[in-house]
Amino acid sequence: MKKVLKYGIFTLLVLVAGAMIWGWASNESKPVGTPGPEADALARKMMNAVHAEAWDTTRIVQWTFKGVHDYLWDKQNNLVKVHWDDQDVYLYTKTVTGKAFKNGAEVRDSLQKAELIQKAWAYFCNDSWWLNAPVKAFDPGTERSLVTLDDGRKGLMVTYTSGGVTPGDSYVWILDESGLPTSYKMWVSIIPVGGMEFTWEKWETLPTGAKVVTFHKSKVLELDISNLKAGQSWSDFGLEKSPFSEF
Repeated sequence: MKKVLKYGIFTLLVLVAGAMIWGWASNESKPVGTPGPEADALARKMMNAVHAEAWDTTRIVQWTFKGVHDYLWDKQNNLVKVHWDDQDVYLYTKTVTGKAFKNGAEVRDSLQKAELIQKAWAYFCNDSWWLNAPVKAFDPGTERSLVTLDDGRKGLMVTYTSGGVTPGDSYVWILDESGLPTSYKMWVSIIPVGGMEFTWEKWETLPTGAKVVTFHKSKVLELDISNLKAGQSWSDFGLEKSPFSEF
């Protein structure tokens, strides 16, 4: 038993050491960008490539992130239902307020309710980002600049100085000739390794005309989006009325 324990501890230490070495070797400094009209023009090209105007007029979107977080988003009215495990949160995104349910019963305890609402808000900010981040290139508090990466690739860096859950994050978009993203590199507070790259692939065009992505891949992680659907009325989802009408 002691030998097994020692072997387990040794293996864990090797894995931790390997992860630290990988992180140190993979870490990249954030590039210095050049802001200006050319950067803004490239950002607009990216937004046009994903049909941002069609996204703006898309009223309702449904999707599942990584098979664990389910969303039904009434974009027009800033309402979203977030489901995970045995919890459901009906969230008004303008004020980050709403109602929370556990096993179908409404959560009355104020602290538990607040915790679930904040968790749902954090999930929503993250998971909607992975669905269609390019349309947020001109959000309030954003700065855009042109950069050249260490490997020589040209990119569009968008920095978020405010908003969301983790302001201060920067992303360098790598675009194809049409302006459609193929990947981006991240300098974000929640990941200690700077410059981690994720693909943006398996694009789908929604019935409303907007383009969204359904798959991302890095060297160590894959993120998939499934159960994707969009429409302009609740009847498109087989519903007679809004599921938010009682809230």
